[in-house]
Amino acid sequence: MNNVKAVIKNIPDHLKEFVVEQDESQYQPIDQAVWRYTLRQLKNYLINNAHQAYLEGLEKTGITVDSIPRIDNICAKLKEFGWAAVPVSGFIPPAAFMELQSLGILPVATDMRSIDHILYTPAPDIVHEAAGHAPILIQPEFAKYLKQYASVAKNAIVSSQDLALYEAIRELSDIKENPLSTEEQILEATTKLETVAKNMTVTSEATLLGRMNWWTAEYGLIGDLKNPKIYGAGLLSSYGEAKSCLQDSVKKIPLTVECIDYNYDITEPQPQLFVTPSFDHLREVLHELSLKLSYKRGGIFGLNKAIEAKTVNTIQLNSGLQISGVVADFIENNGECIYYRLEGPTQLSVGGLELKGHDKTYHSHGFSSPLGFIEGLEDCLSWASSEELEAIGLIVGHKAHLRFESGVEVQGVLQDIRRTQRRELCLLSFIDCRVYLGERTLFDPSWGTFDLAVGSKIESVFAGPADRKSYGLTDSFAKKRVPTRTLSPEEQKLNLIYAQIRKLREDKIHLNAIQEIWAQLHRGFSEDWLARLELVELCHQIPESDSLRKEIETSLSKIKEISPKKSVVIDDGLLIAHKTL
Repeated sequence: MNNVKAVIKNIPDHLKEFVVEQDESQYQPIDQAVWRYTLRQLKNYLINNAHQAYLEGLEKTGITVDSIPRIDNICAKLKEFGWAAVPVSGFIPPAAFMELQSLGILPVATDMRSIDHILYTPAPDIVHEAAGHAPILIQPEFAKYLKQYASVAKNAIVSSQDLALYEAIRELSDIKENPLSTEEQILEATTKLETVAKNMTVTSEATLLGRMNWWTAEYGLIGDLKNPKIYGAGLLSSYGEAKSCLQDSVKKIPLTVECIDYNYDITEPQPQLFVTPSFDHLREVLHELSLKLSYKRGGIFGLNKAIEAKTVNTIQLNSGLQISGVVADFIENNGECIYYRLEGPTQLSVGGLELKGHDKTYHSHGFSSPLGFIEGLEDCLSWASSEELEAIGLIVGHKAHLRFESGVEVQGVLQDIRRTQRRELCLLSFIDCRVYLGERTLFDPSWGTFDLAVGSKIESVFAGPADRKSYGLTDSFAKKRVPTRTLSPEEQKLNLIYAQIRKLREDKIHLNAIQEIWAQLHRGFSEDWLARLELVELCHQIPESDSLRKEIETSLSKIKEISPKKSVVIDDGLLIAHKTL
């Protein structure tokens, strides 16, 4: 993993925690067969229905039909296109996923879908990430869009309800993908997800960005509205949905920013999809969406979004000071915020770096400050020179009395002055300080030192702490790993059969060997269809095996009768197998 290791060295520490080793020994022979089946089906269908960059991208990213790829190899190939890849375990928090993508790093889930979910899996897996996302990254305009999207998305405010929904989705997908899960466990997790979804009362900014991602990078179509091509990774990695999505029953809508008004269900086929005329158009829609977000609008709009979210967010003032914590409330006057309050651990930073002495331990109980212009100054206090500060009585060690135009007053002994590297005044610290608005006390001297955040305007309100490394991981960065699968004795026996088939294909094919494998399969595994398909394919390469091939195909027909849901994968597999003639 030399290429991946080089990437890991250069990413922030809080993101390194999500990177895992790709343990190639976890991929059993049946996993390799599932990969091969899926990739063959995808290439067969997508050669005419995907954007032209897709098949070219498979080749240029080193992704082949016959073997589950090494993520280190994908990383090396993607470097040629300004990207990299790192292995992760299943779902990682959206905030971490977006931050990695904003750095030009594709997180690739190392897990492999099971044969029971060969058409579609709700859990991220290496088919989705490697065969879905990676190939299309060779298209420069789309790759540019994806980085810009991630840069916008990482600023979008995440609500506590979003986090609960993410946990419920992850739990259900992990349980569904685990072959040892019981029907009761699946039902319990499904009910939990339905309950969480029904109780969603907040449509957060992260939700809107999630919808934009779903209808573009995951389920997007491109080109002519009447004859579009597929470019979304969710479709490119699921041949079942790839086949159904272009049917007339699925409504095609021109992509505009209104796509964020359409929710989606990850467990059901989508009733509509959005078509972009070009990859350039994606960036136009993204820009329009970004103008609606708190990180660009700031002010009272951003404060209300942060309060609604009940998560850790950052208020950035025009002085450059950043206040990170849970926004609790604010005082408004004539449509402007004149005083705001955060509760719980709060961090003060400038330029994304925590101010010394102002970590979340020091401000463990919260933070509050007035906002606006000072009487006696024409401009914002943050731009005041030392002479101007002295003129209004702000001298270290002396008692000061500041009157804000809003009516908020600050009286106390000035203890410290902080400026940014650009020399803007950003923080004044007072002792023996009282802050009040008329008869209302906002800060009492008995509460300790009062730190006044200097600024006249809230320029931005964005997701998470400004200095994540110093603040520590929040709930939006919770880390979990997909549990390792344990094979039963029966599964181990079946894997030996798949291993024999794989070896036979790689070496010289013999009729006697196929007959021996068929005898084992016929005796012990009456419901397994994929190994039978692989034997049918091998039989096509030996003229004298015609009777054996027909016998195996007859057994496949019986499986279809017993399990009608397997008819699609069997019939599609036979079509590909017959093409080897």
